[in-house]
Amino acid sequence: MKKLLLLSLVSAAMLLTSCGSVPITGRKQLNLVSDSEVLQSSLQSYTSFMSTATISTQKTQSEQVTRVGKKIAAATEAYLKSAGLESEIQNFAWEFNLVKSDEINAWCMPGGKIVVYEGIMALMSSDAELAVVLGHEVAHAVAKHSNERMSQQMIAQYGAQALSIFTSGKSQATQAIAQQVYGLGANYGVMQPFSRKHETEADEMGLILMSIAGYNPEVALTFWQKMSAASSSNVPEILSSHPSDATRISNIQSKLPDIKQKYYTAPAATTTKTTTKTTSKKTTTKKK
Repeated sequence: MKKLLLLSLVSAAMLLTSCGSVPITGRKQLNLVSDSEVLQSSLQSYTSFMSTATISTQKTQSEQVTRVGKKIAAATEAYLKSAGLESEIQNFAWEFNLVKSDEINAWCMPGGKIVVYEGIMALMSSDAELAVVLGHEVAHAVAKHSNERMSQQMIAQYGAQALSIFTSGKSQATQAIAQQVYGLGANYGVMQPFSRKHETEADEMGLILMSIAGYNPEVALTFWQKMSAASSSNVPEILSSHPSDATRISNIQSKLPDIKQKYYTAPAATTTKTTTKTTSKKTTTKKK
């Protein structure tokens, strides 16, 4: 009994000291897994996926993914610097890929590995709409939702026994959980869906990141309406385990005014100067 009580007290103390805060939202989160372990696991999954994926030959769309991805990446780093979180930037080594697939999907691994599927590009009518998606996916990485999910699964799977796992053989336990979170190997490819709480948080953070990058966040409303329409006949993978379409759009609507006011600066209008040239004609009088 005393042993069980002591174990419970130590477990509680460990959980309290393993709490972090999500950048931007400030939400407290459980974090029992180091960044290095998460980055190692996610890189394995990313490398495995890319070894079997077919890179898109759509030059214009590939350039769009890179262009928008770089602006979201720059906005992310700018925010981290402004928030005194410069040390977090070292966790990102950005890569941008468009892969050949009809799936309506996109994702960003921890470490900044961004993959977009051709299927979702069919819904894009502007860079800003792509920024909605990439901002959302990068937000998952910035918020360390993967670390949190792995921590939650460790507690759920091992319970009180987690203490011994964390103190010895932690790496092996982390790899076992990582296989569930990421799915190592080409048959899995991408992370399993996050929780609805994570998705809602990534929506909010994504709006902020795209706003800092110079994209009008109001575009998110019409984009998610298009995604909702696309899901009526075939549910996209990107929407699985997400909030309902109506809830998501309502949440975004409520956040937009504040986010737009705080973070978005509309690009300066391009003015075209019209120069009027006056040609003076000389009249020559001929003598008869």
